[in-house]
Amino acid sequence: MTLEKILFTSESVSEGHPDKLCDQISDAVLDACLENDPNSRVACEVFATGNFIVVGGEITTKSPINIEKIVKDVLKSVGYDRDELGTNYHNVEIVNRIKQQSPDIAMGVNNANVEEIGAGDQGIMFGFATKETDGYMPIAIVVAHKLVREATKLRKSGAFLWARPDMKSQVTIDYTDPNNIRIQNILMSVQHEPDYDEHIFKEYIHKDIMQRVARSFGLNDDFDYEINPTGSFVIGGPLGDTGLTGRKIIVDTYGGYAPHGGGAFSGKDPTKVDRSATYMARYIAKNLVAADVCDKALVQLSYAIGIPEPLSINVETFGTAKVDIEDILCCVRDLFDCRPGVIIENFSLNKPSFKYRDLTNYGHFGRPDLDLPWERLDMVEYIKDYLFRK
Repeated sequence: MTLEKILFTSESVSEGHPDKLCDQISDAVLDACLENDPNSRVACEVFATGNFIVVGGEITTKSPINIEKIVKDVLKSVGYDRDELGTNYHNVEIVNRIKQQSPDIAMGVNNANVEEIGAGDQGIMFGFATKETDGYMPIAIVVAHKLVREATKLRKSGAFLWARPDMKSQVTIDYTDPNNIRIQNILMSVQHEPDYDEHIFKEYIHKDIMQRVARSFGLNDDFDYEINPTGSFVIGGPLGDTGLTGRKIIVDTYGGYAPHGGGAFSGKDPTKVDRSATYMARYIAKNLVAADVCDKALVQLSYAIGIPEPLSINVETFGTAKVDIEDILCCVRDLFDCRPGVIIENFSLNKPSFKYRDLTNYGHFGRPDLDLPWERLDMVEYIKDYLFRK
């Protein structure tokens, strides 16, 4: 009997992907609002098709924001600067449909006392961590992110000939032998100029991107691969596919390896627990795994609009826990304050040292290029003291 392989696949997309383009604009608007008003309330959605972009949503802020400039700056930095691409920052049509936040929502979250700030909406949020990689992330999504990140860097430097902004990657990992995890397959779809050399283009992707990235993780470079399987990928970005904010939520988190609560991040200020509580859940899970409480941790938080305390906290360790799950839950409840206002304050989410736009591509977690507060391991010793040193 032939042994069936145990395979798992994750995908990532580049900053030129139409949905990610919208995420970047939404979060660039959020950054602009928070720059001079940390109490800004932002729910910004973007729609992009061809050379036409709509920016809408609910915003209350004292910061002056220039929507047209923000949109054009994002398009320019990504590389949508020619009519041939279908989207051109020089002459893009922009429609602004932003209005003020609903007073019914504001009533639940506007409070001078951070400990009493209620959740901006109901919802469930998940955080995950695993010992599979140094960054406590599943390997498939990490490799997928690096593929499009490196391809984008090479495109912008001019080394990646004929490449255009829109790209996708997909990585399949073979878990059949847990002591010898391998790459089974890599798929990349990369937008290109019409007058390109297909052989040189694909050979560069295989050797200088795919194999080089695989080796950087200490993984095999003899994987199966596909490049632009339809044969041609000239038309891309918002010209090829309509873009919307918040449509690549699995790319933003764990690549499908762990659950996603359903809420998107981009364009939302941190009173929206879709963002802040998901960061908190990741923080808890990562510190639990780093403290060797378990090899994998999935943390779920749930909230009701206007209520600070989470309605529920759950921890799943997939049979890898070194202590009783009841003790882990007590540890989480005693050591981690999950009220939205406290999360915002502890992580400085309304006065961040980073730009939210920088998170829109290549994931919100496991980012060695950014010093993100929810990625810090500053609770490890407290957890060990609580669970192992009583």
